[in-house]
Amino acid sequence: GLELFQFANIEAINSELQPAEVPTRVTVAEGNHQRVNFGLGYGTEENGRVDGEYHHLNFLGGARTAGAHLRYSSLDRGLRLDFNQPYFFRPHFSLGGEGQQWYTYTPAYRSIVTGAKATLTHRANQHTSWSISLTSEHDSSAIANDVLGDLTLRTALIALGLDPRTGSQNGTLNAVGFDFQHTTADNVLNAHRGYQLAFHAEQAGRLVPGTFNYYAASIDGRHYLPIIGESVVLASRLQLGNIRPFGQDQVNVPFAKKYFLGGATSIRGWGRYEVSPLSGSGLPIGGDSMLAFSEEIRAALRGKLGGVLFLDGGNVWERSGGFSLGDLRYAIGPGLRYATPIGPIRFDVGYQINPIDGLLVNGAPQRRRWRLHFSIGQAY
Repeated sequence: GLELFQFANIEAINSELQPAEVPTRVTVAEGNHQRVNFGLGYGTEENGRVDGEYHHLNFLGGARTAGAHLRYSSLDRGLRLDFNQPYFFRPHFSLGGEGQQWYTYTPAYRSIVTGAKATLTHRANQHTSWSISLTSEHDSSAIANDVLGDLTLRTALIALGLDPRTGSQNGTLNAVGFDFQHTTADNVLNAHRGYQLAFHAEQAGRLVPGTFNYYAASIDGRHYLPIIGESVVLASRLQLGNIRPFGQDQVNVPFAKKYFLGGATSIRGWGRYEVSPLSGSGLPIGGDSMLAFSEEIRAALRGKLGGVLFLDGGNVWERSGGFSLGDLRYAIGPGLRYATPIGPIRFDVGYQINPIDGLLVNGAPQRRRWRLHFSIGQAY
């Protein structure tokens, strides 16, 4: 890739003669093959975040890449190793490998994933790609202590394949996946026009036997429409997701694969993982189907400062295919953006139009219908 070069220049020779074929001179300067990056971040959900990366951009020659990524935050932490072989037999194909030991902490559960993934990717052009992947990992999950202490959940925990005494679940996840991505968006960090489409399908357990057996599919569509030049943009997003366990037996789905919504990037106005089916006492326990959408008007105010007005909606349902538009939860609110080279700094205030009755937050009934969200990067 172009990362191999520190400098590249293409210039025409004797172009003033206007020949049918114009000779050109290409000048390149090779860059440093080894890169080390270190970053700090902060958000209302993850609080502080530390990231460290090392990448070799010409590992063993041939433009192969290899690297390591370390992260530590209150939401997730761990180590990921990656390797990529470009031009795998044909120019548009690449073969990638990833290994990880990753810890995830959420209000509903904590999980440890240890395993590897191999991915064959075909990039048709700069806009479109698809990939096939094979994942083999050991998943270990445990529900939060307050969920475990909910005596009304004992039967449900057993049905989910969780030990009712410890709230833990362990197993091997072997899955085959397919991904498709297409984008015409003009800017990855802050799009003003175009659209993005991402589709993922996954089948675990049948083709490659393991502890868990399910089908899963999800789609994420985003559209950006300039209304007044690029100073006012209408940004839209729609997400759909569904997991179907074999035999409708919930034991076949890892608890960490359950859907939850709420937070800075889904339904603002609720905290992270607060939009979900509830236990008998009001604790979010996740579901097998999900729908979420968002409409956002983004306007430039002055200099690097911008403002937004948004409407978010969606819900999670306990069973596969349980979608019902009458169950949707909605939130509205304003926000501010400040443009930086790494993406806009974002501050949003979300207000719940129809609160979730009986929801417990930090062990107590929800007392307020609004949330503050601070992060870096657009919501989508």
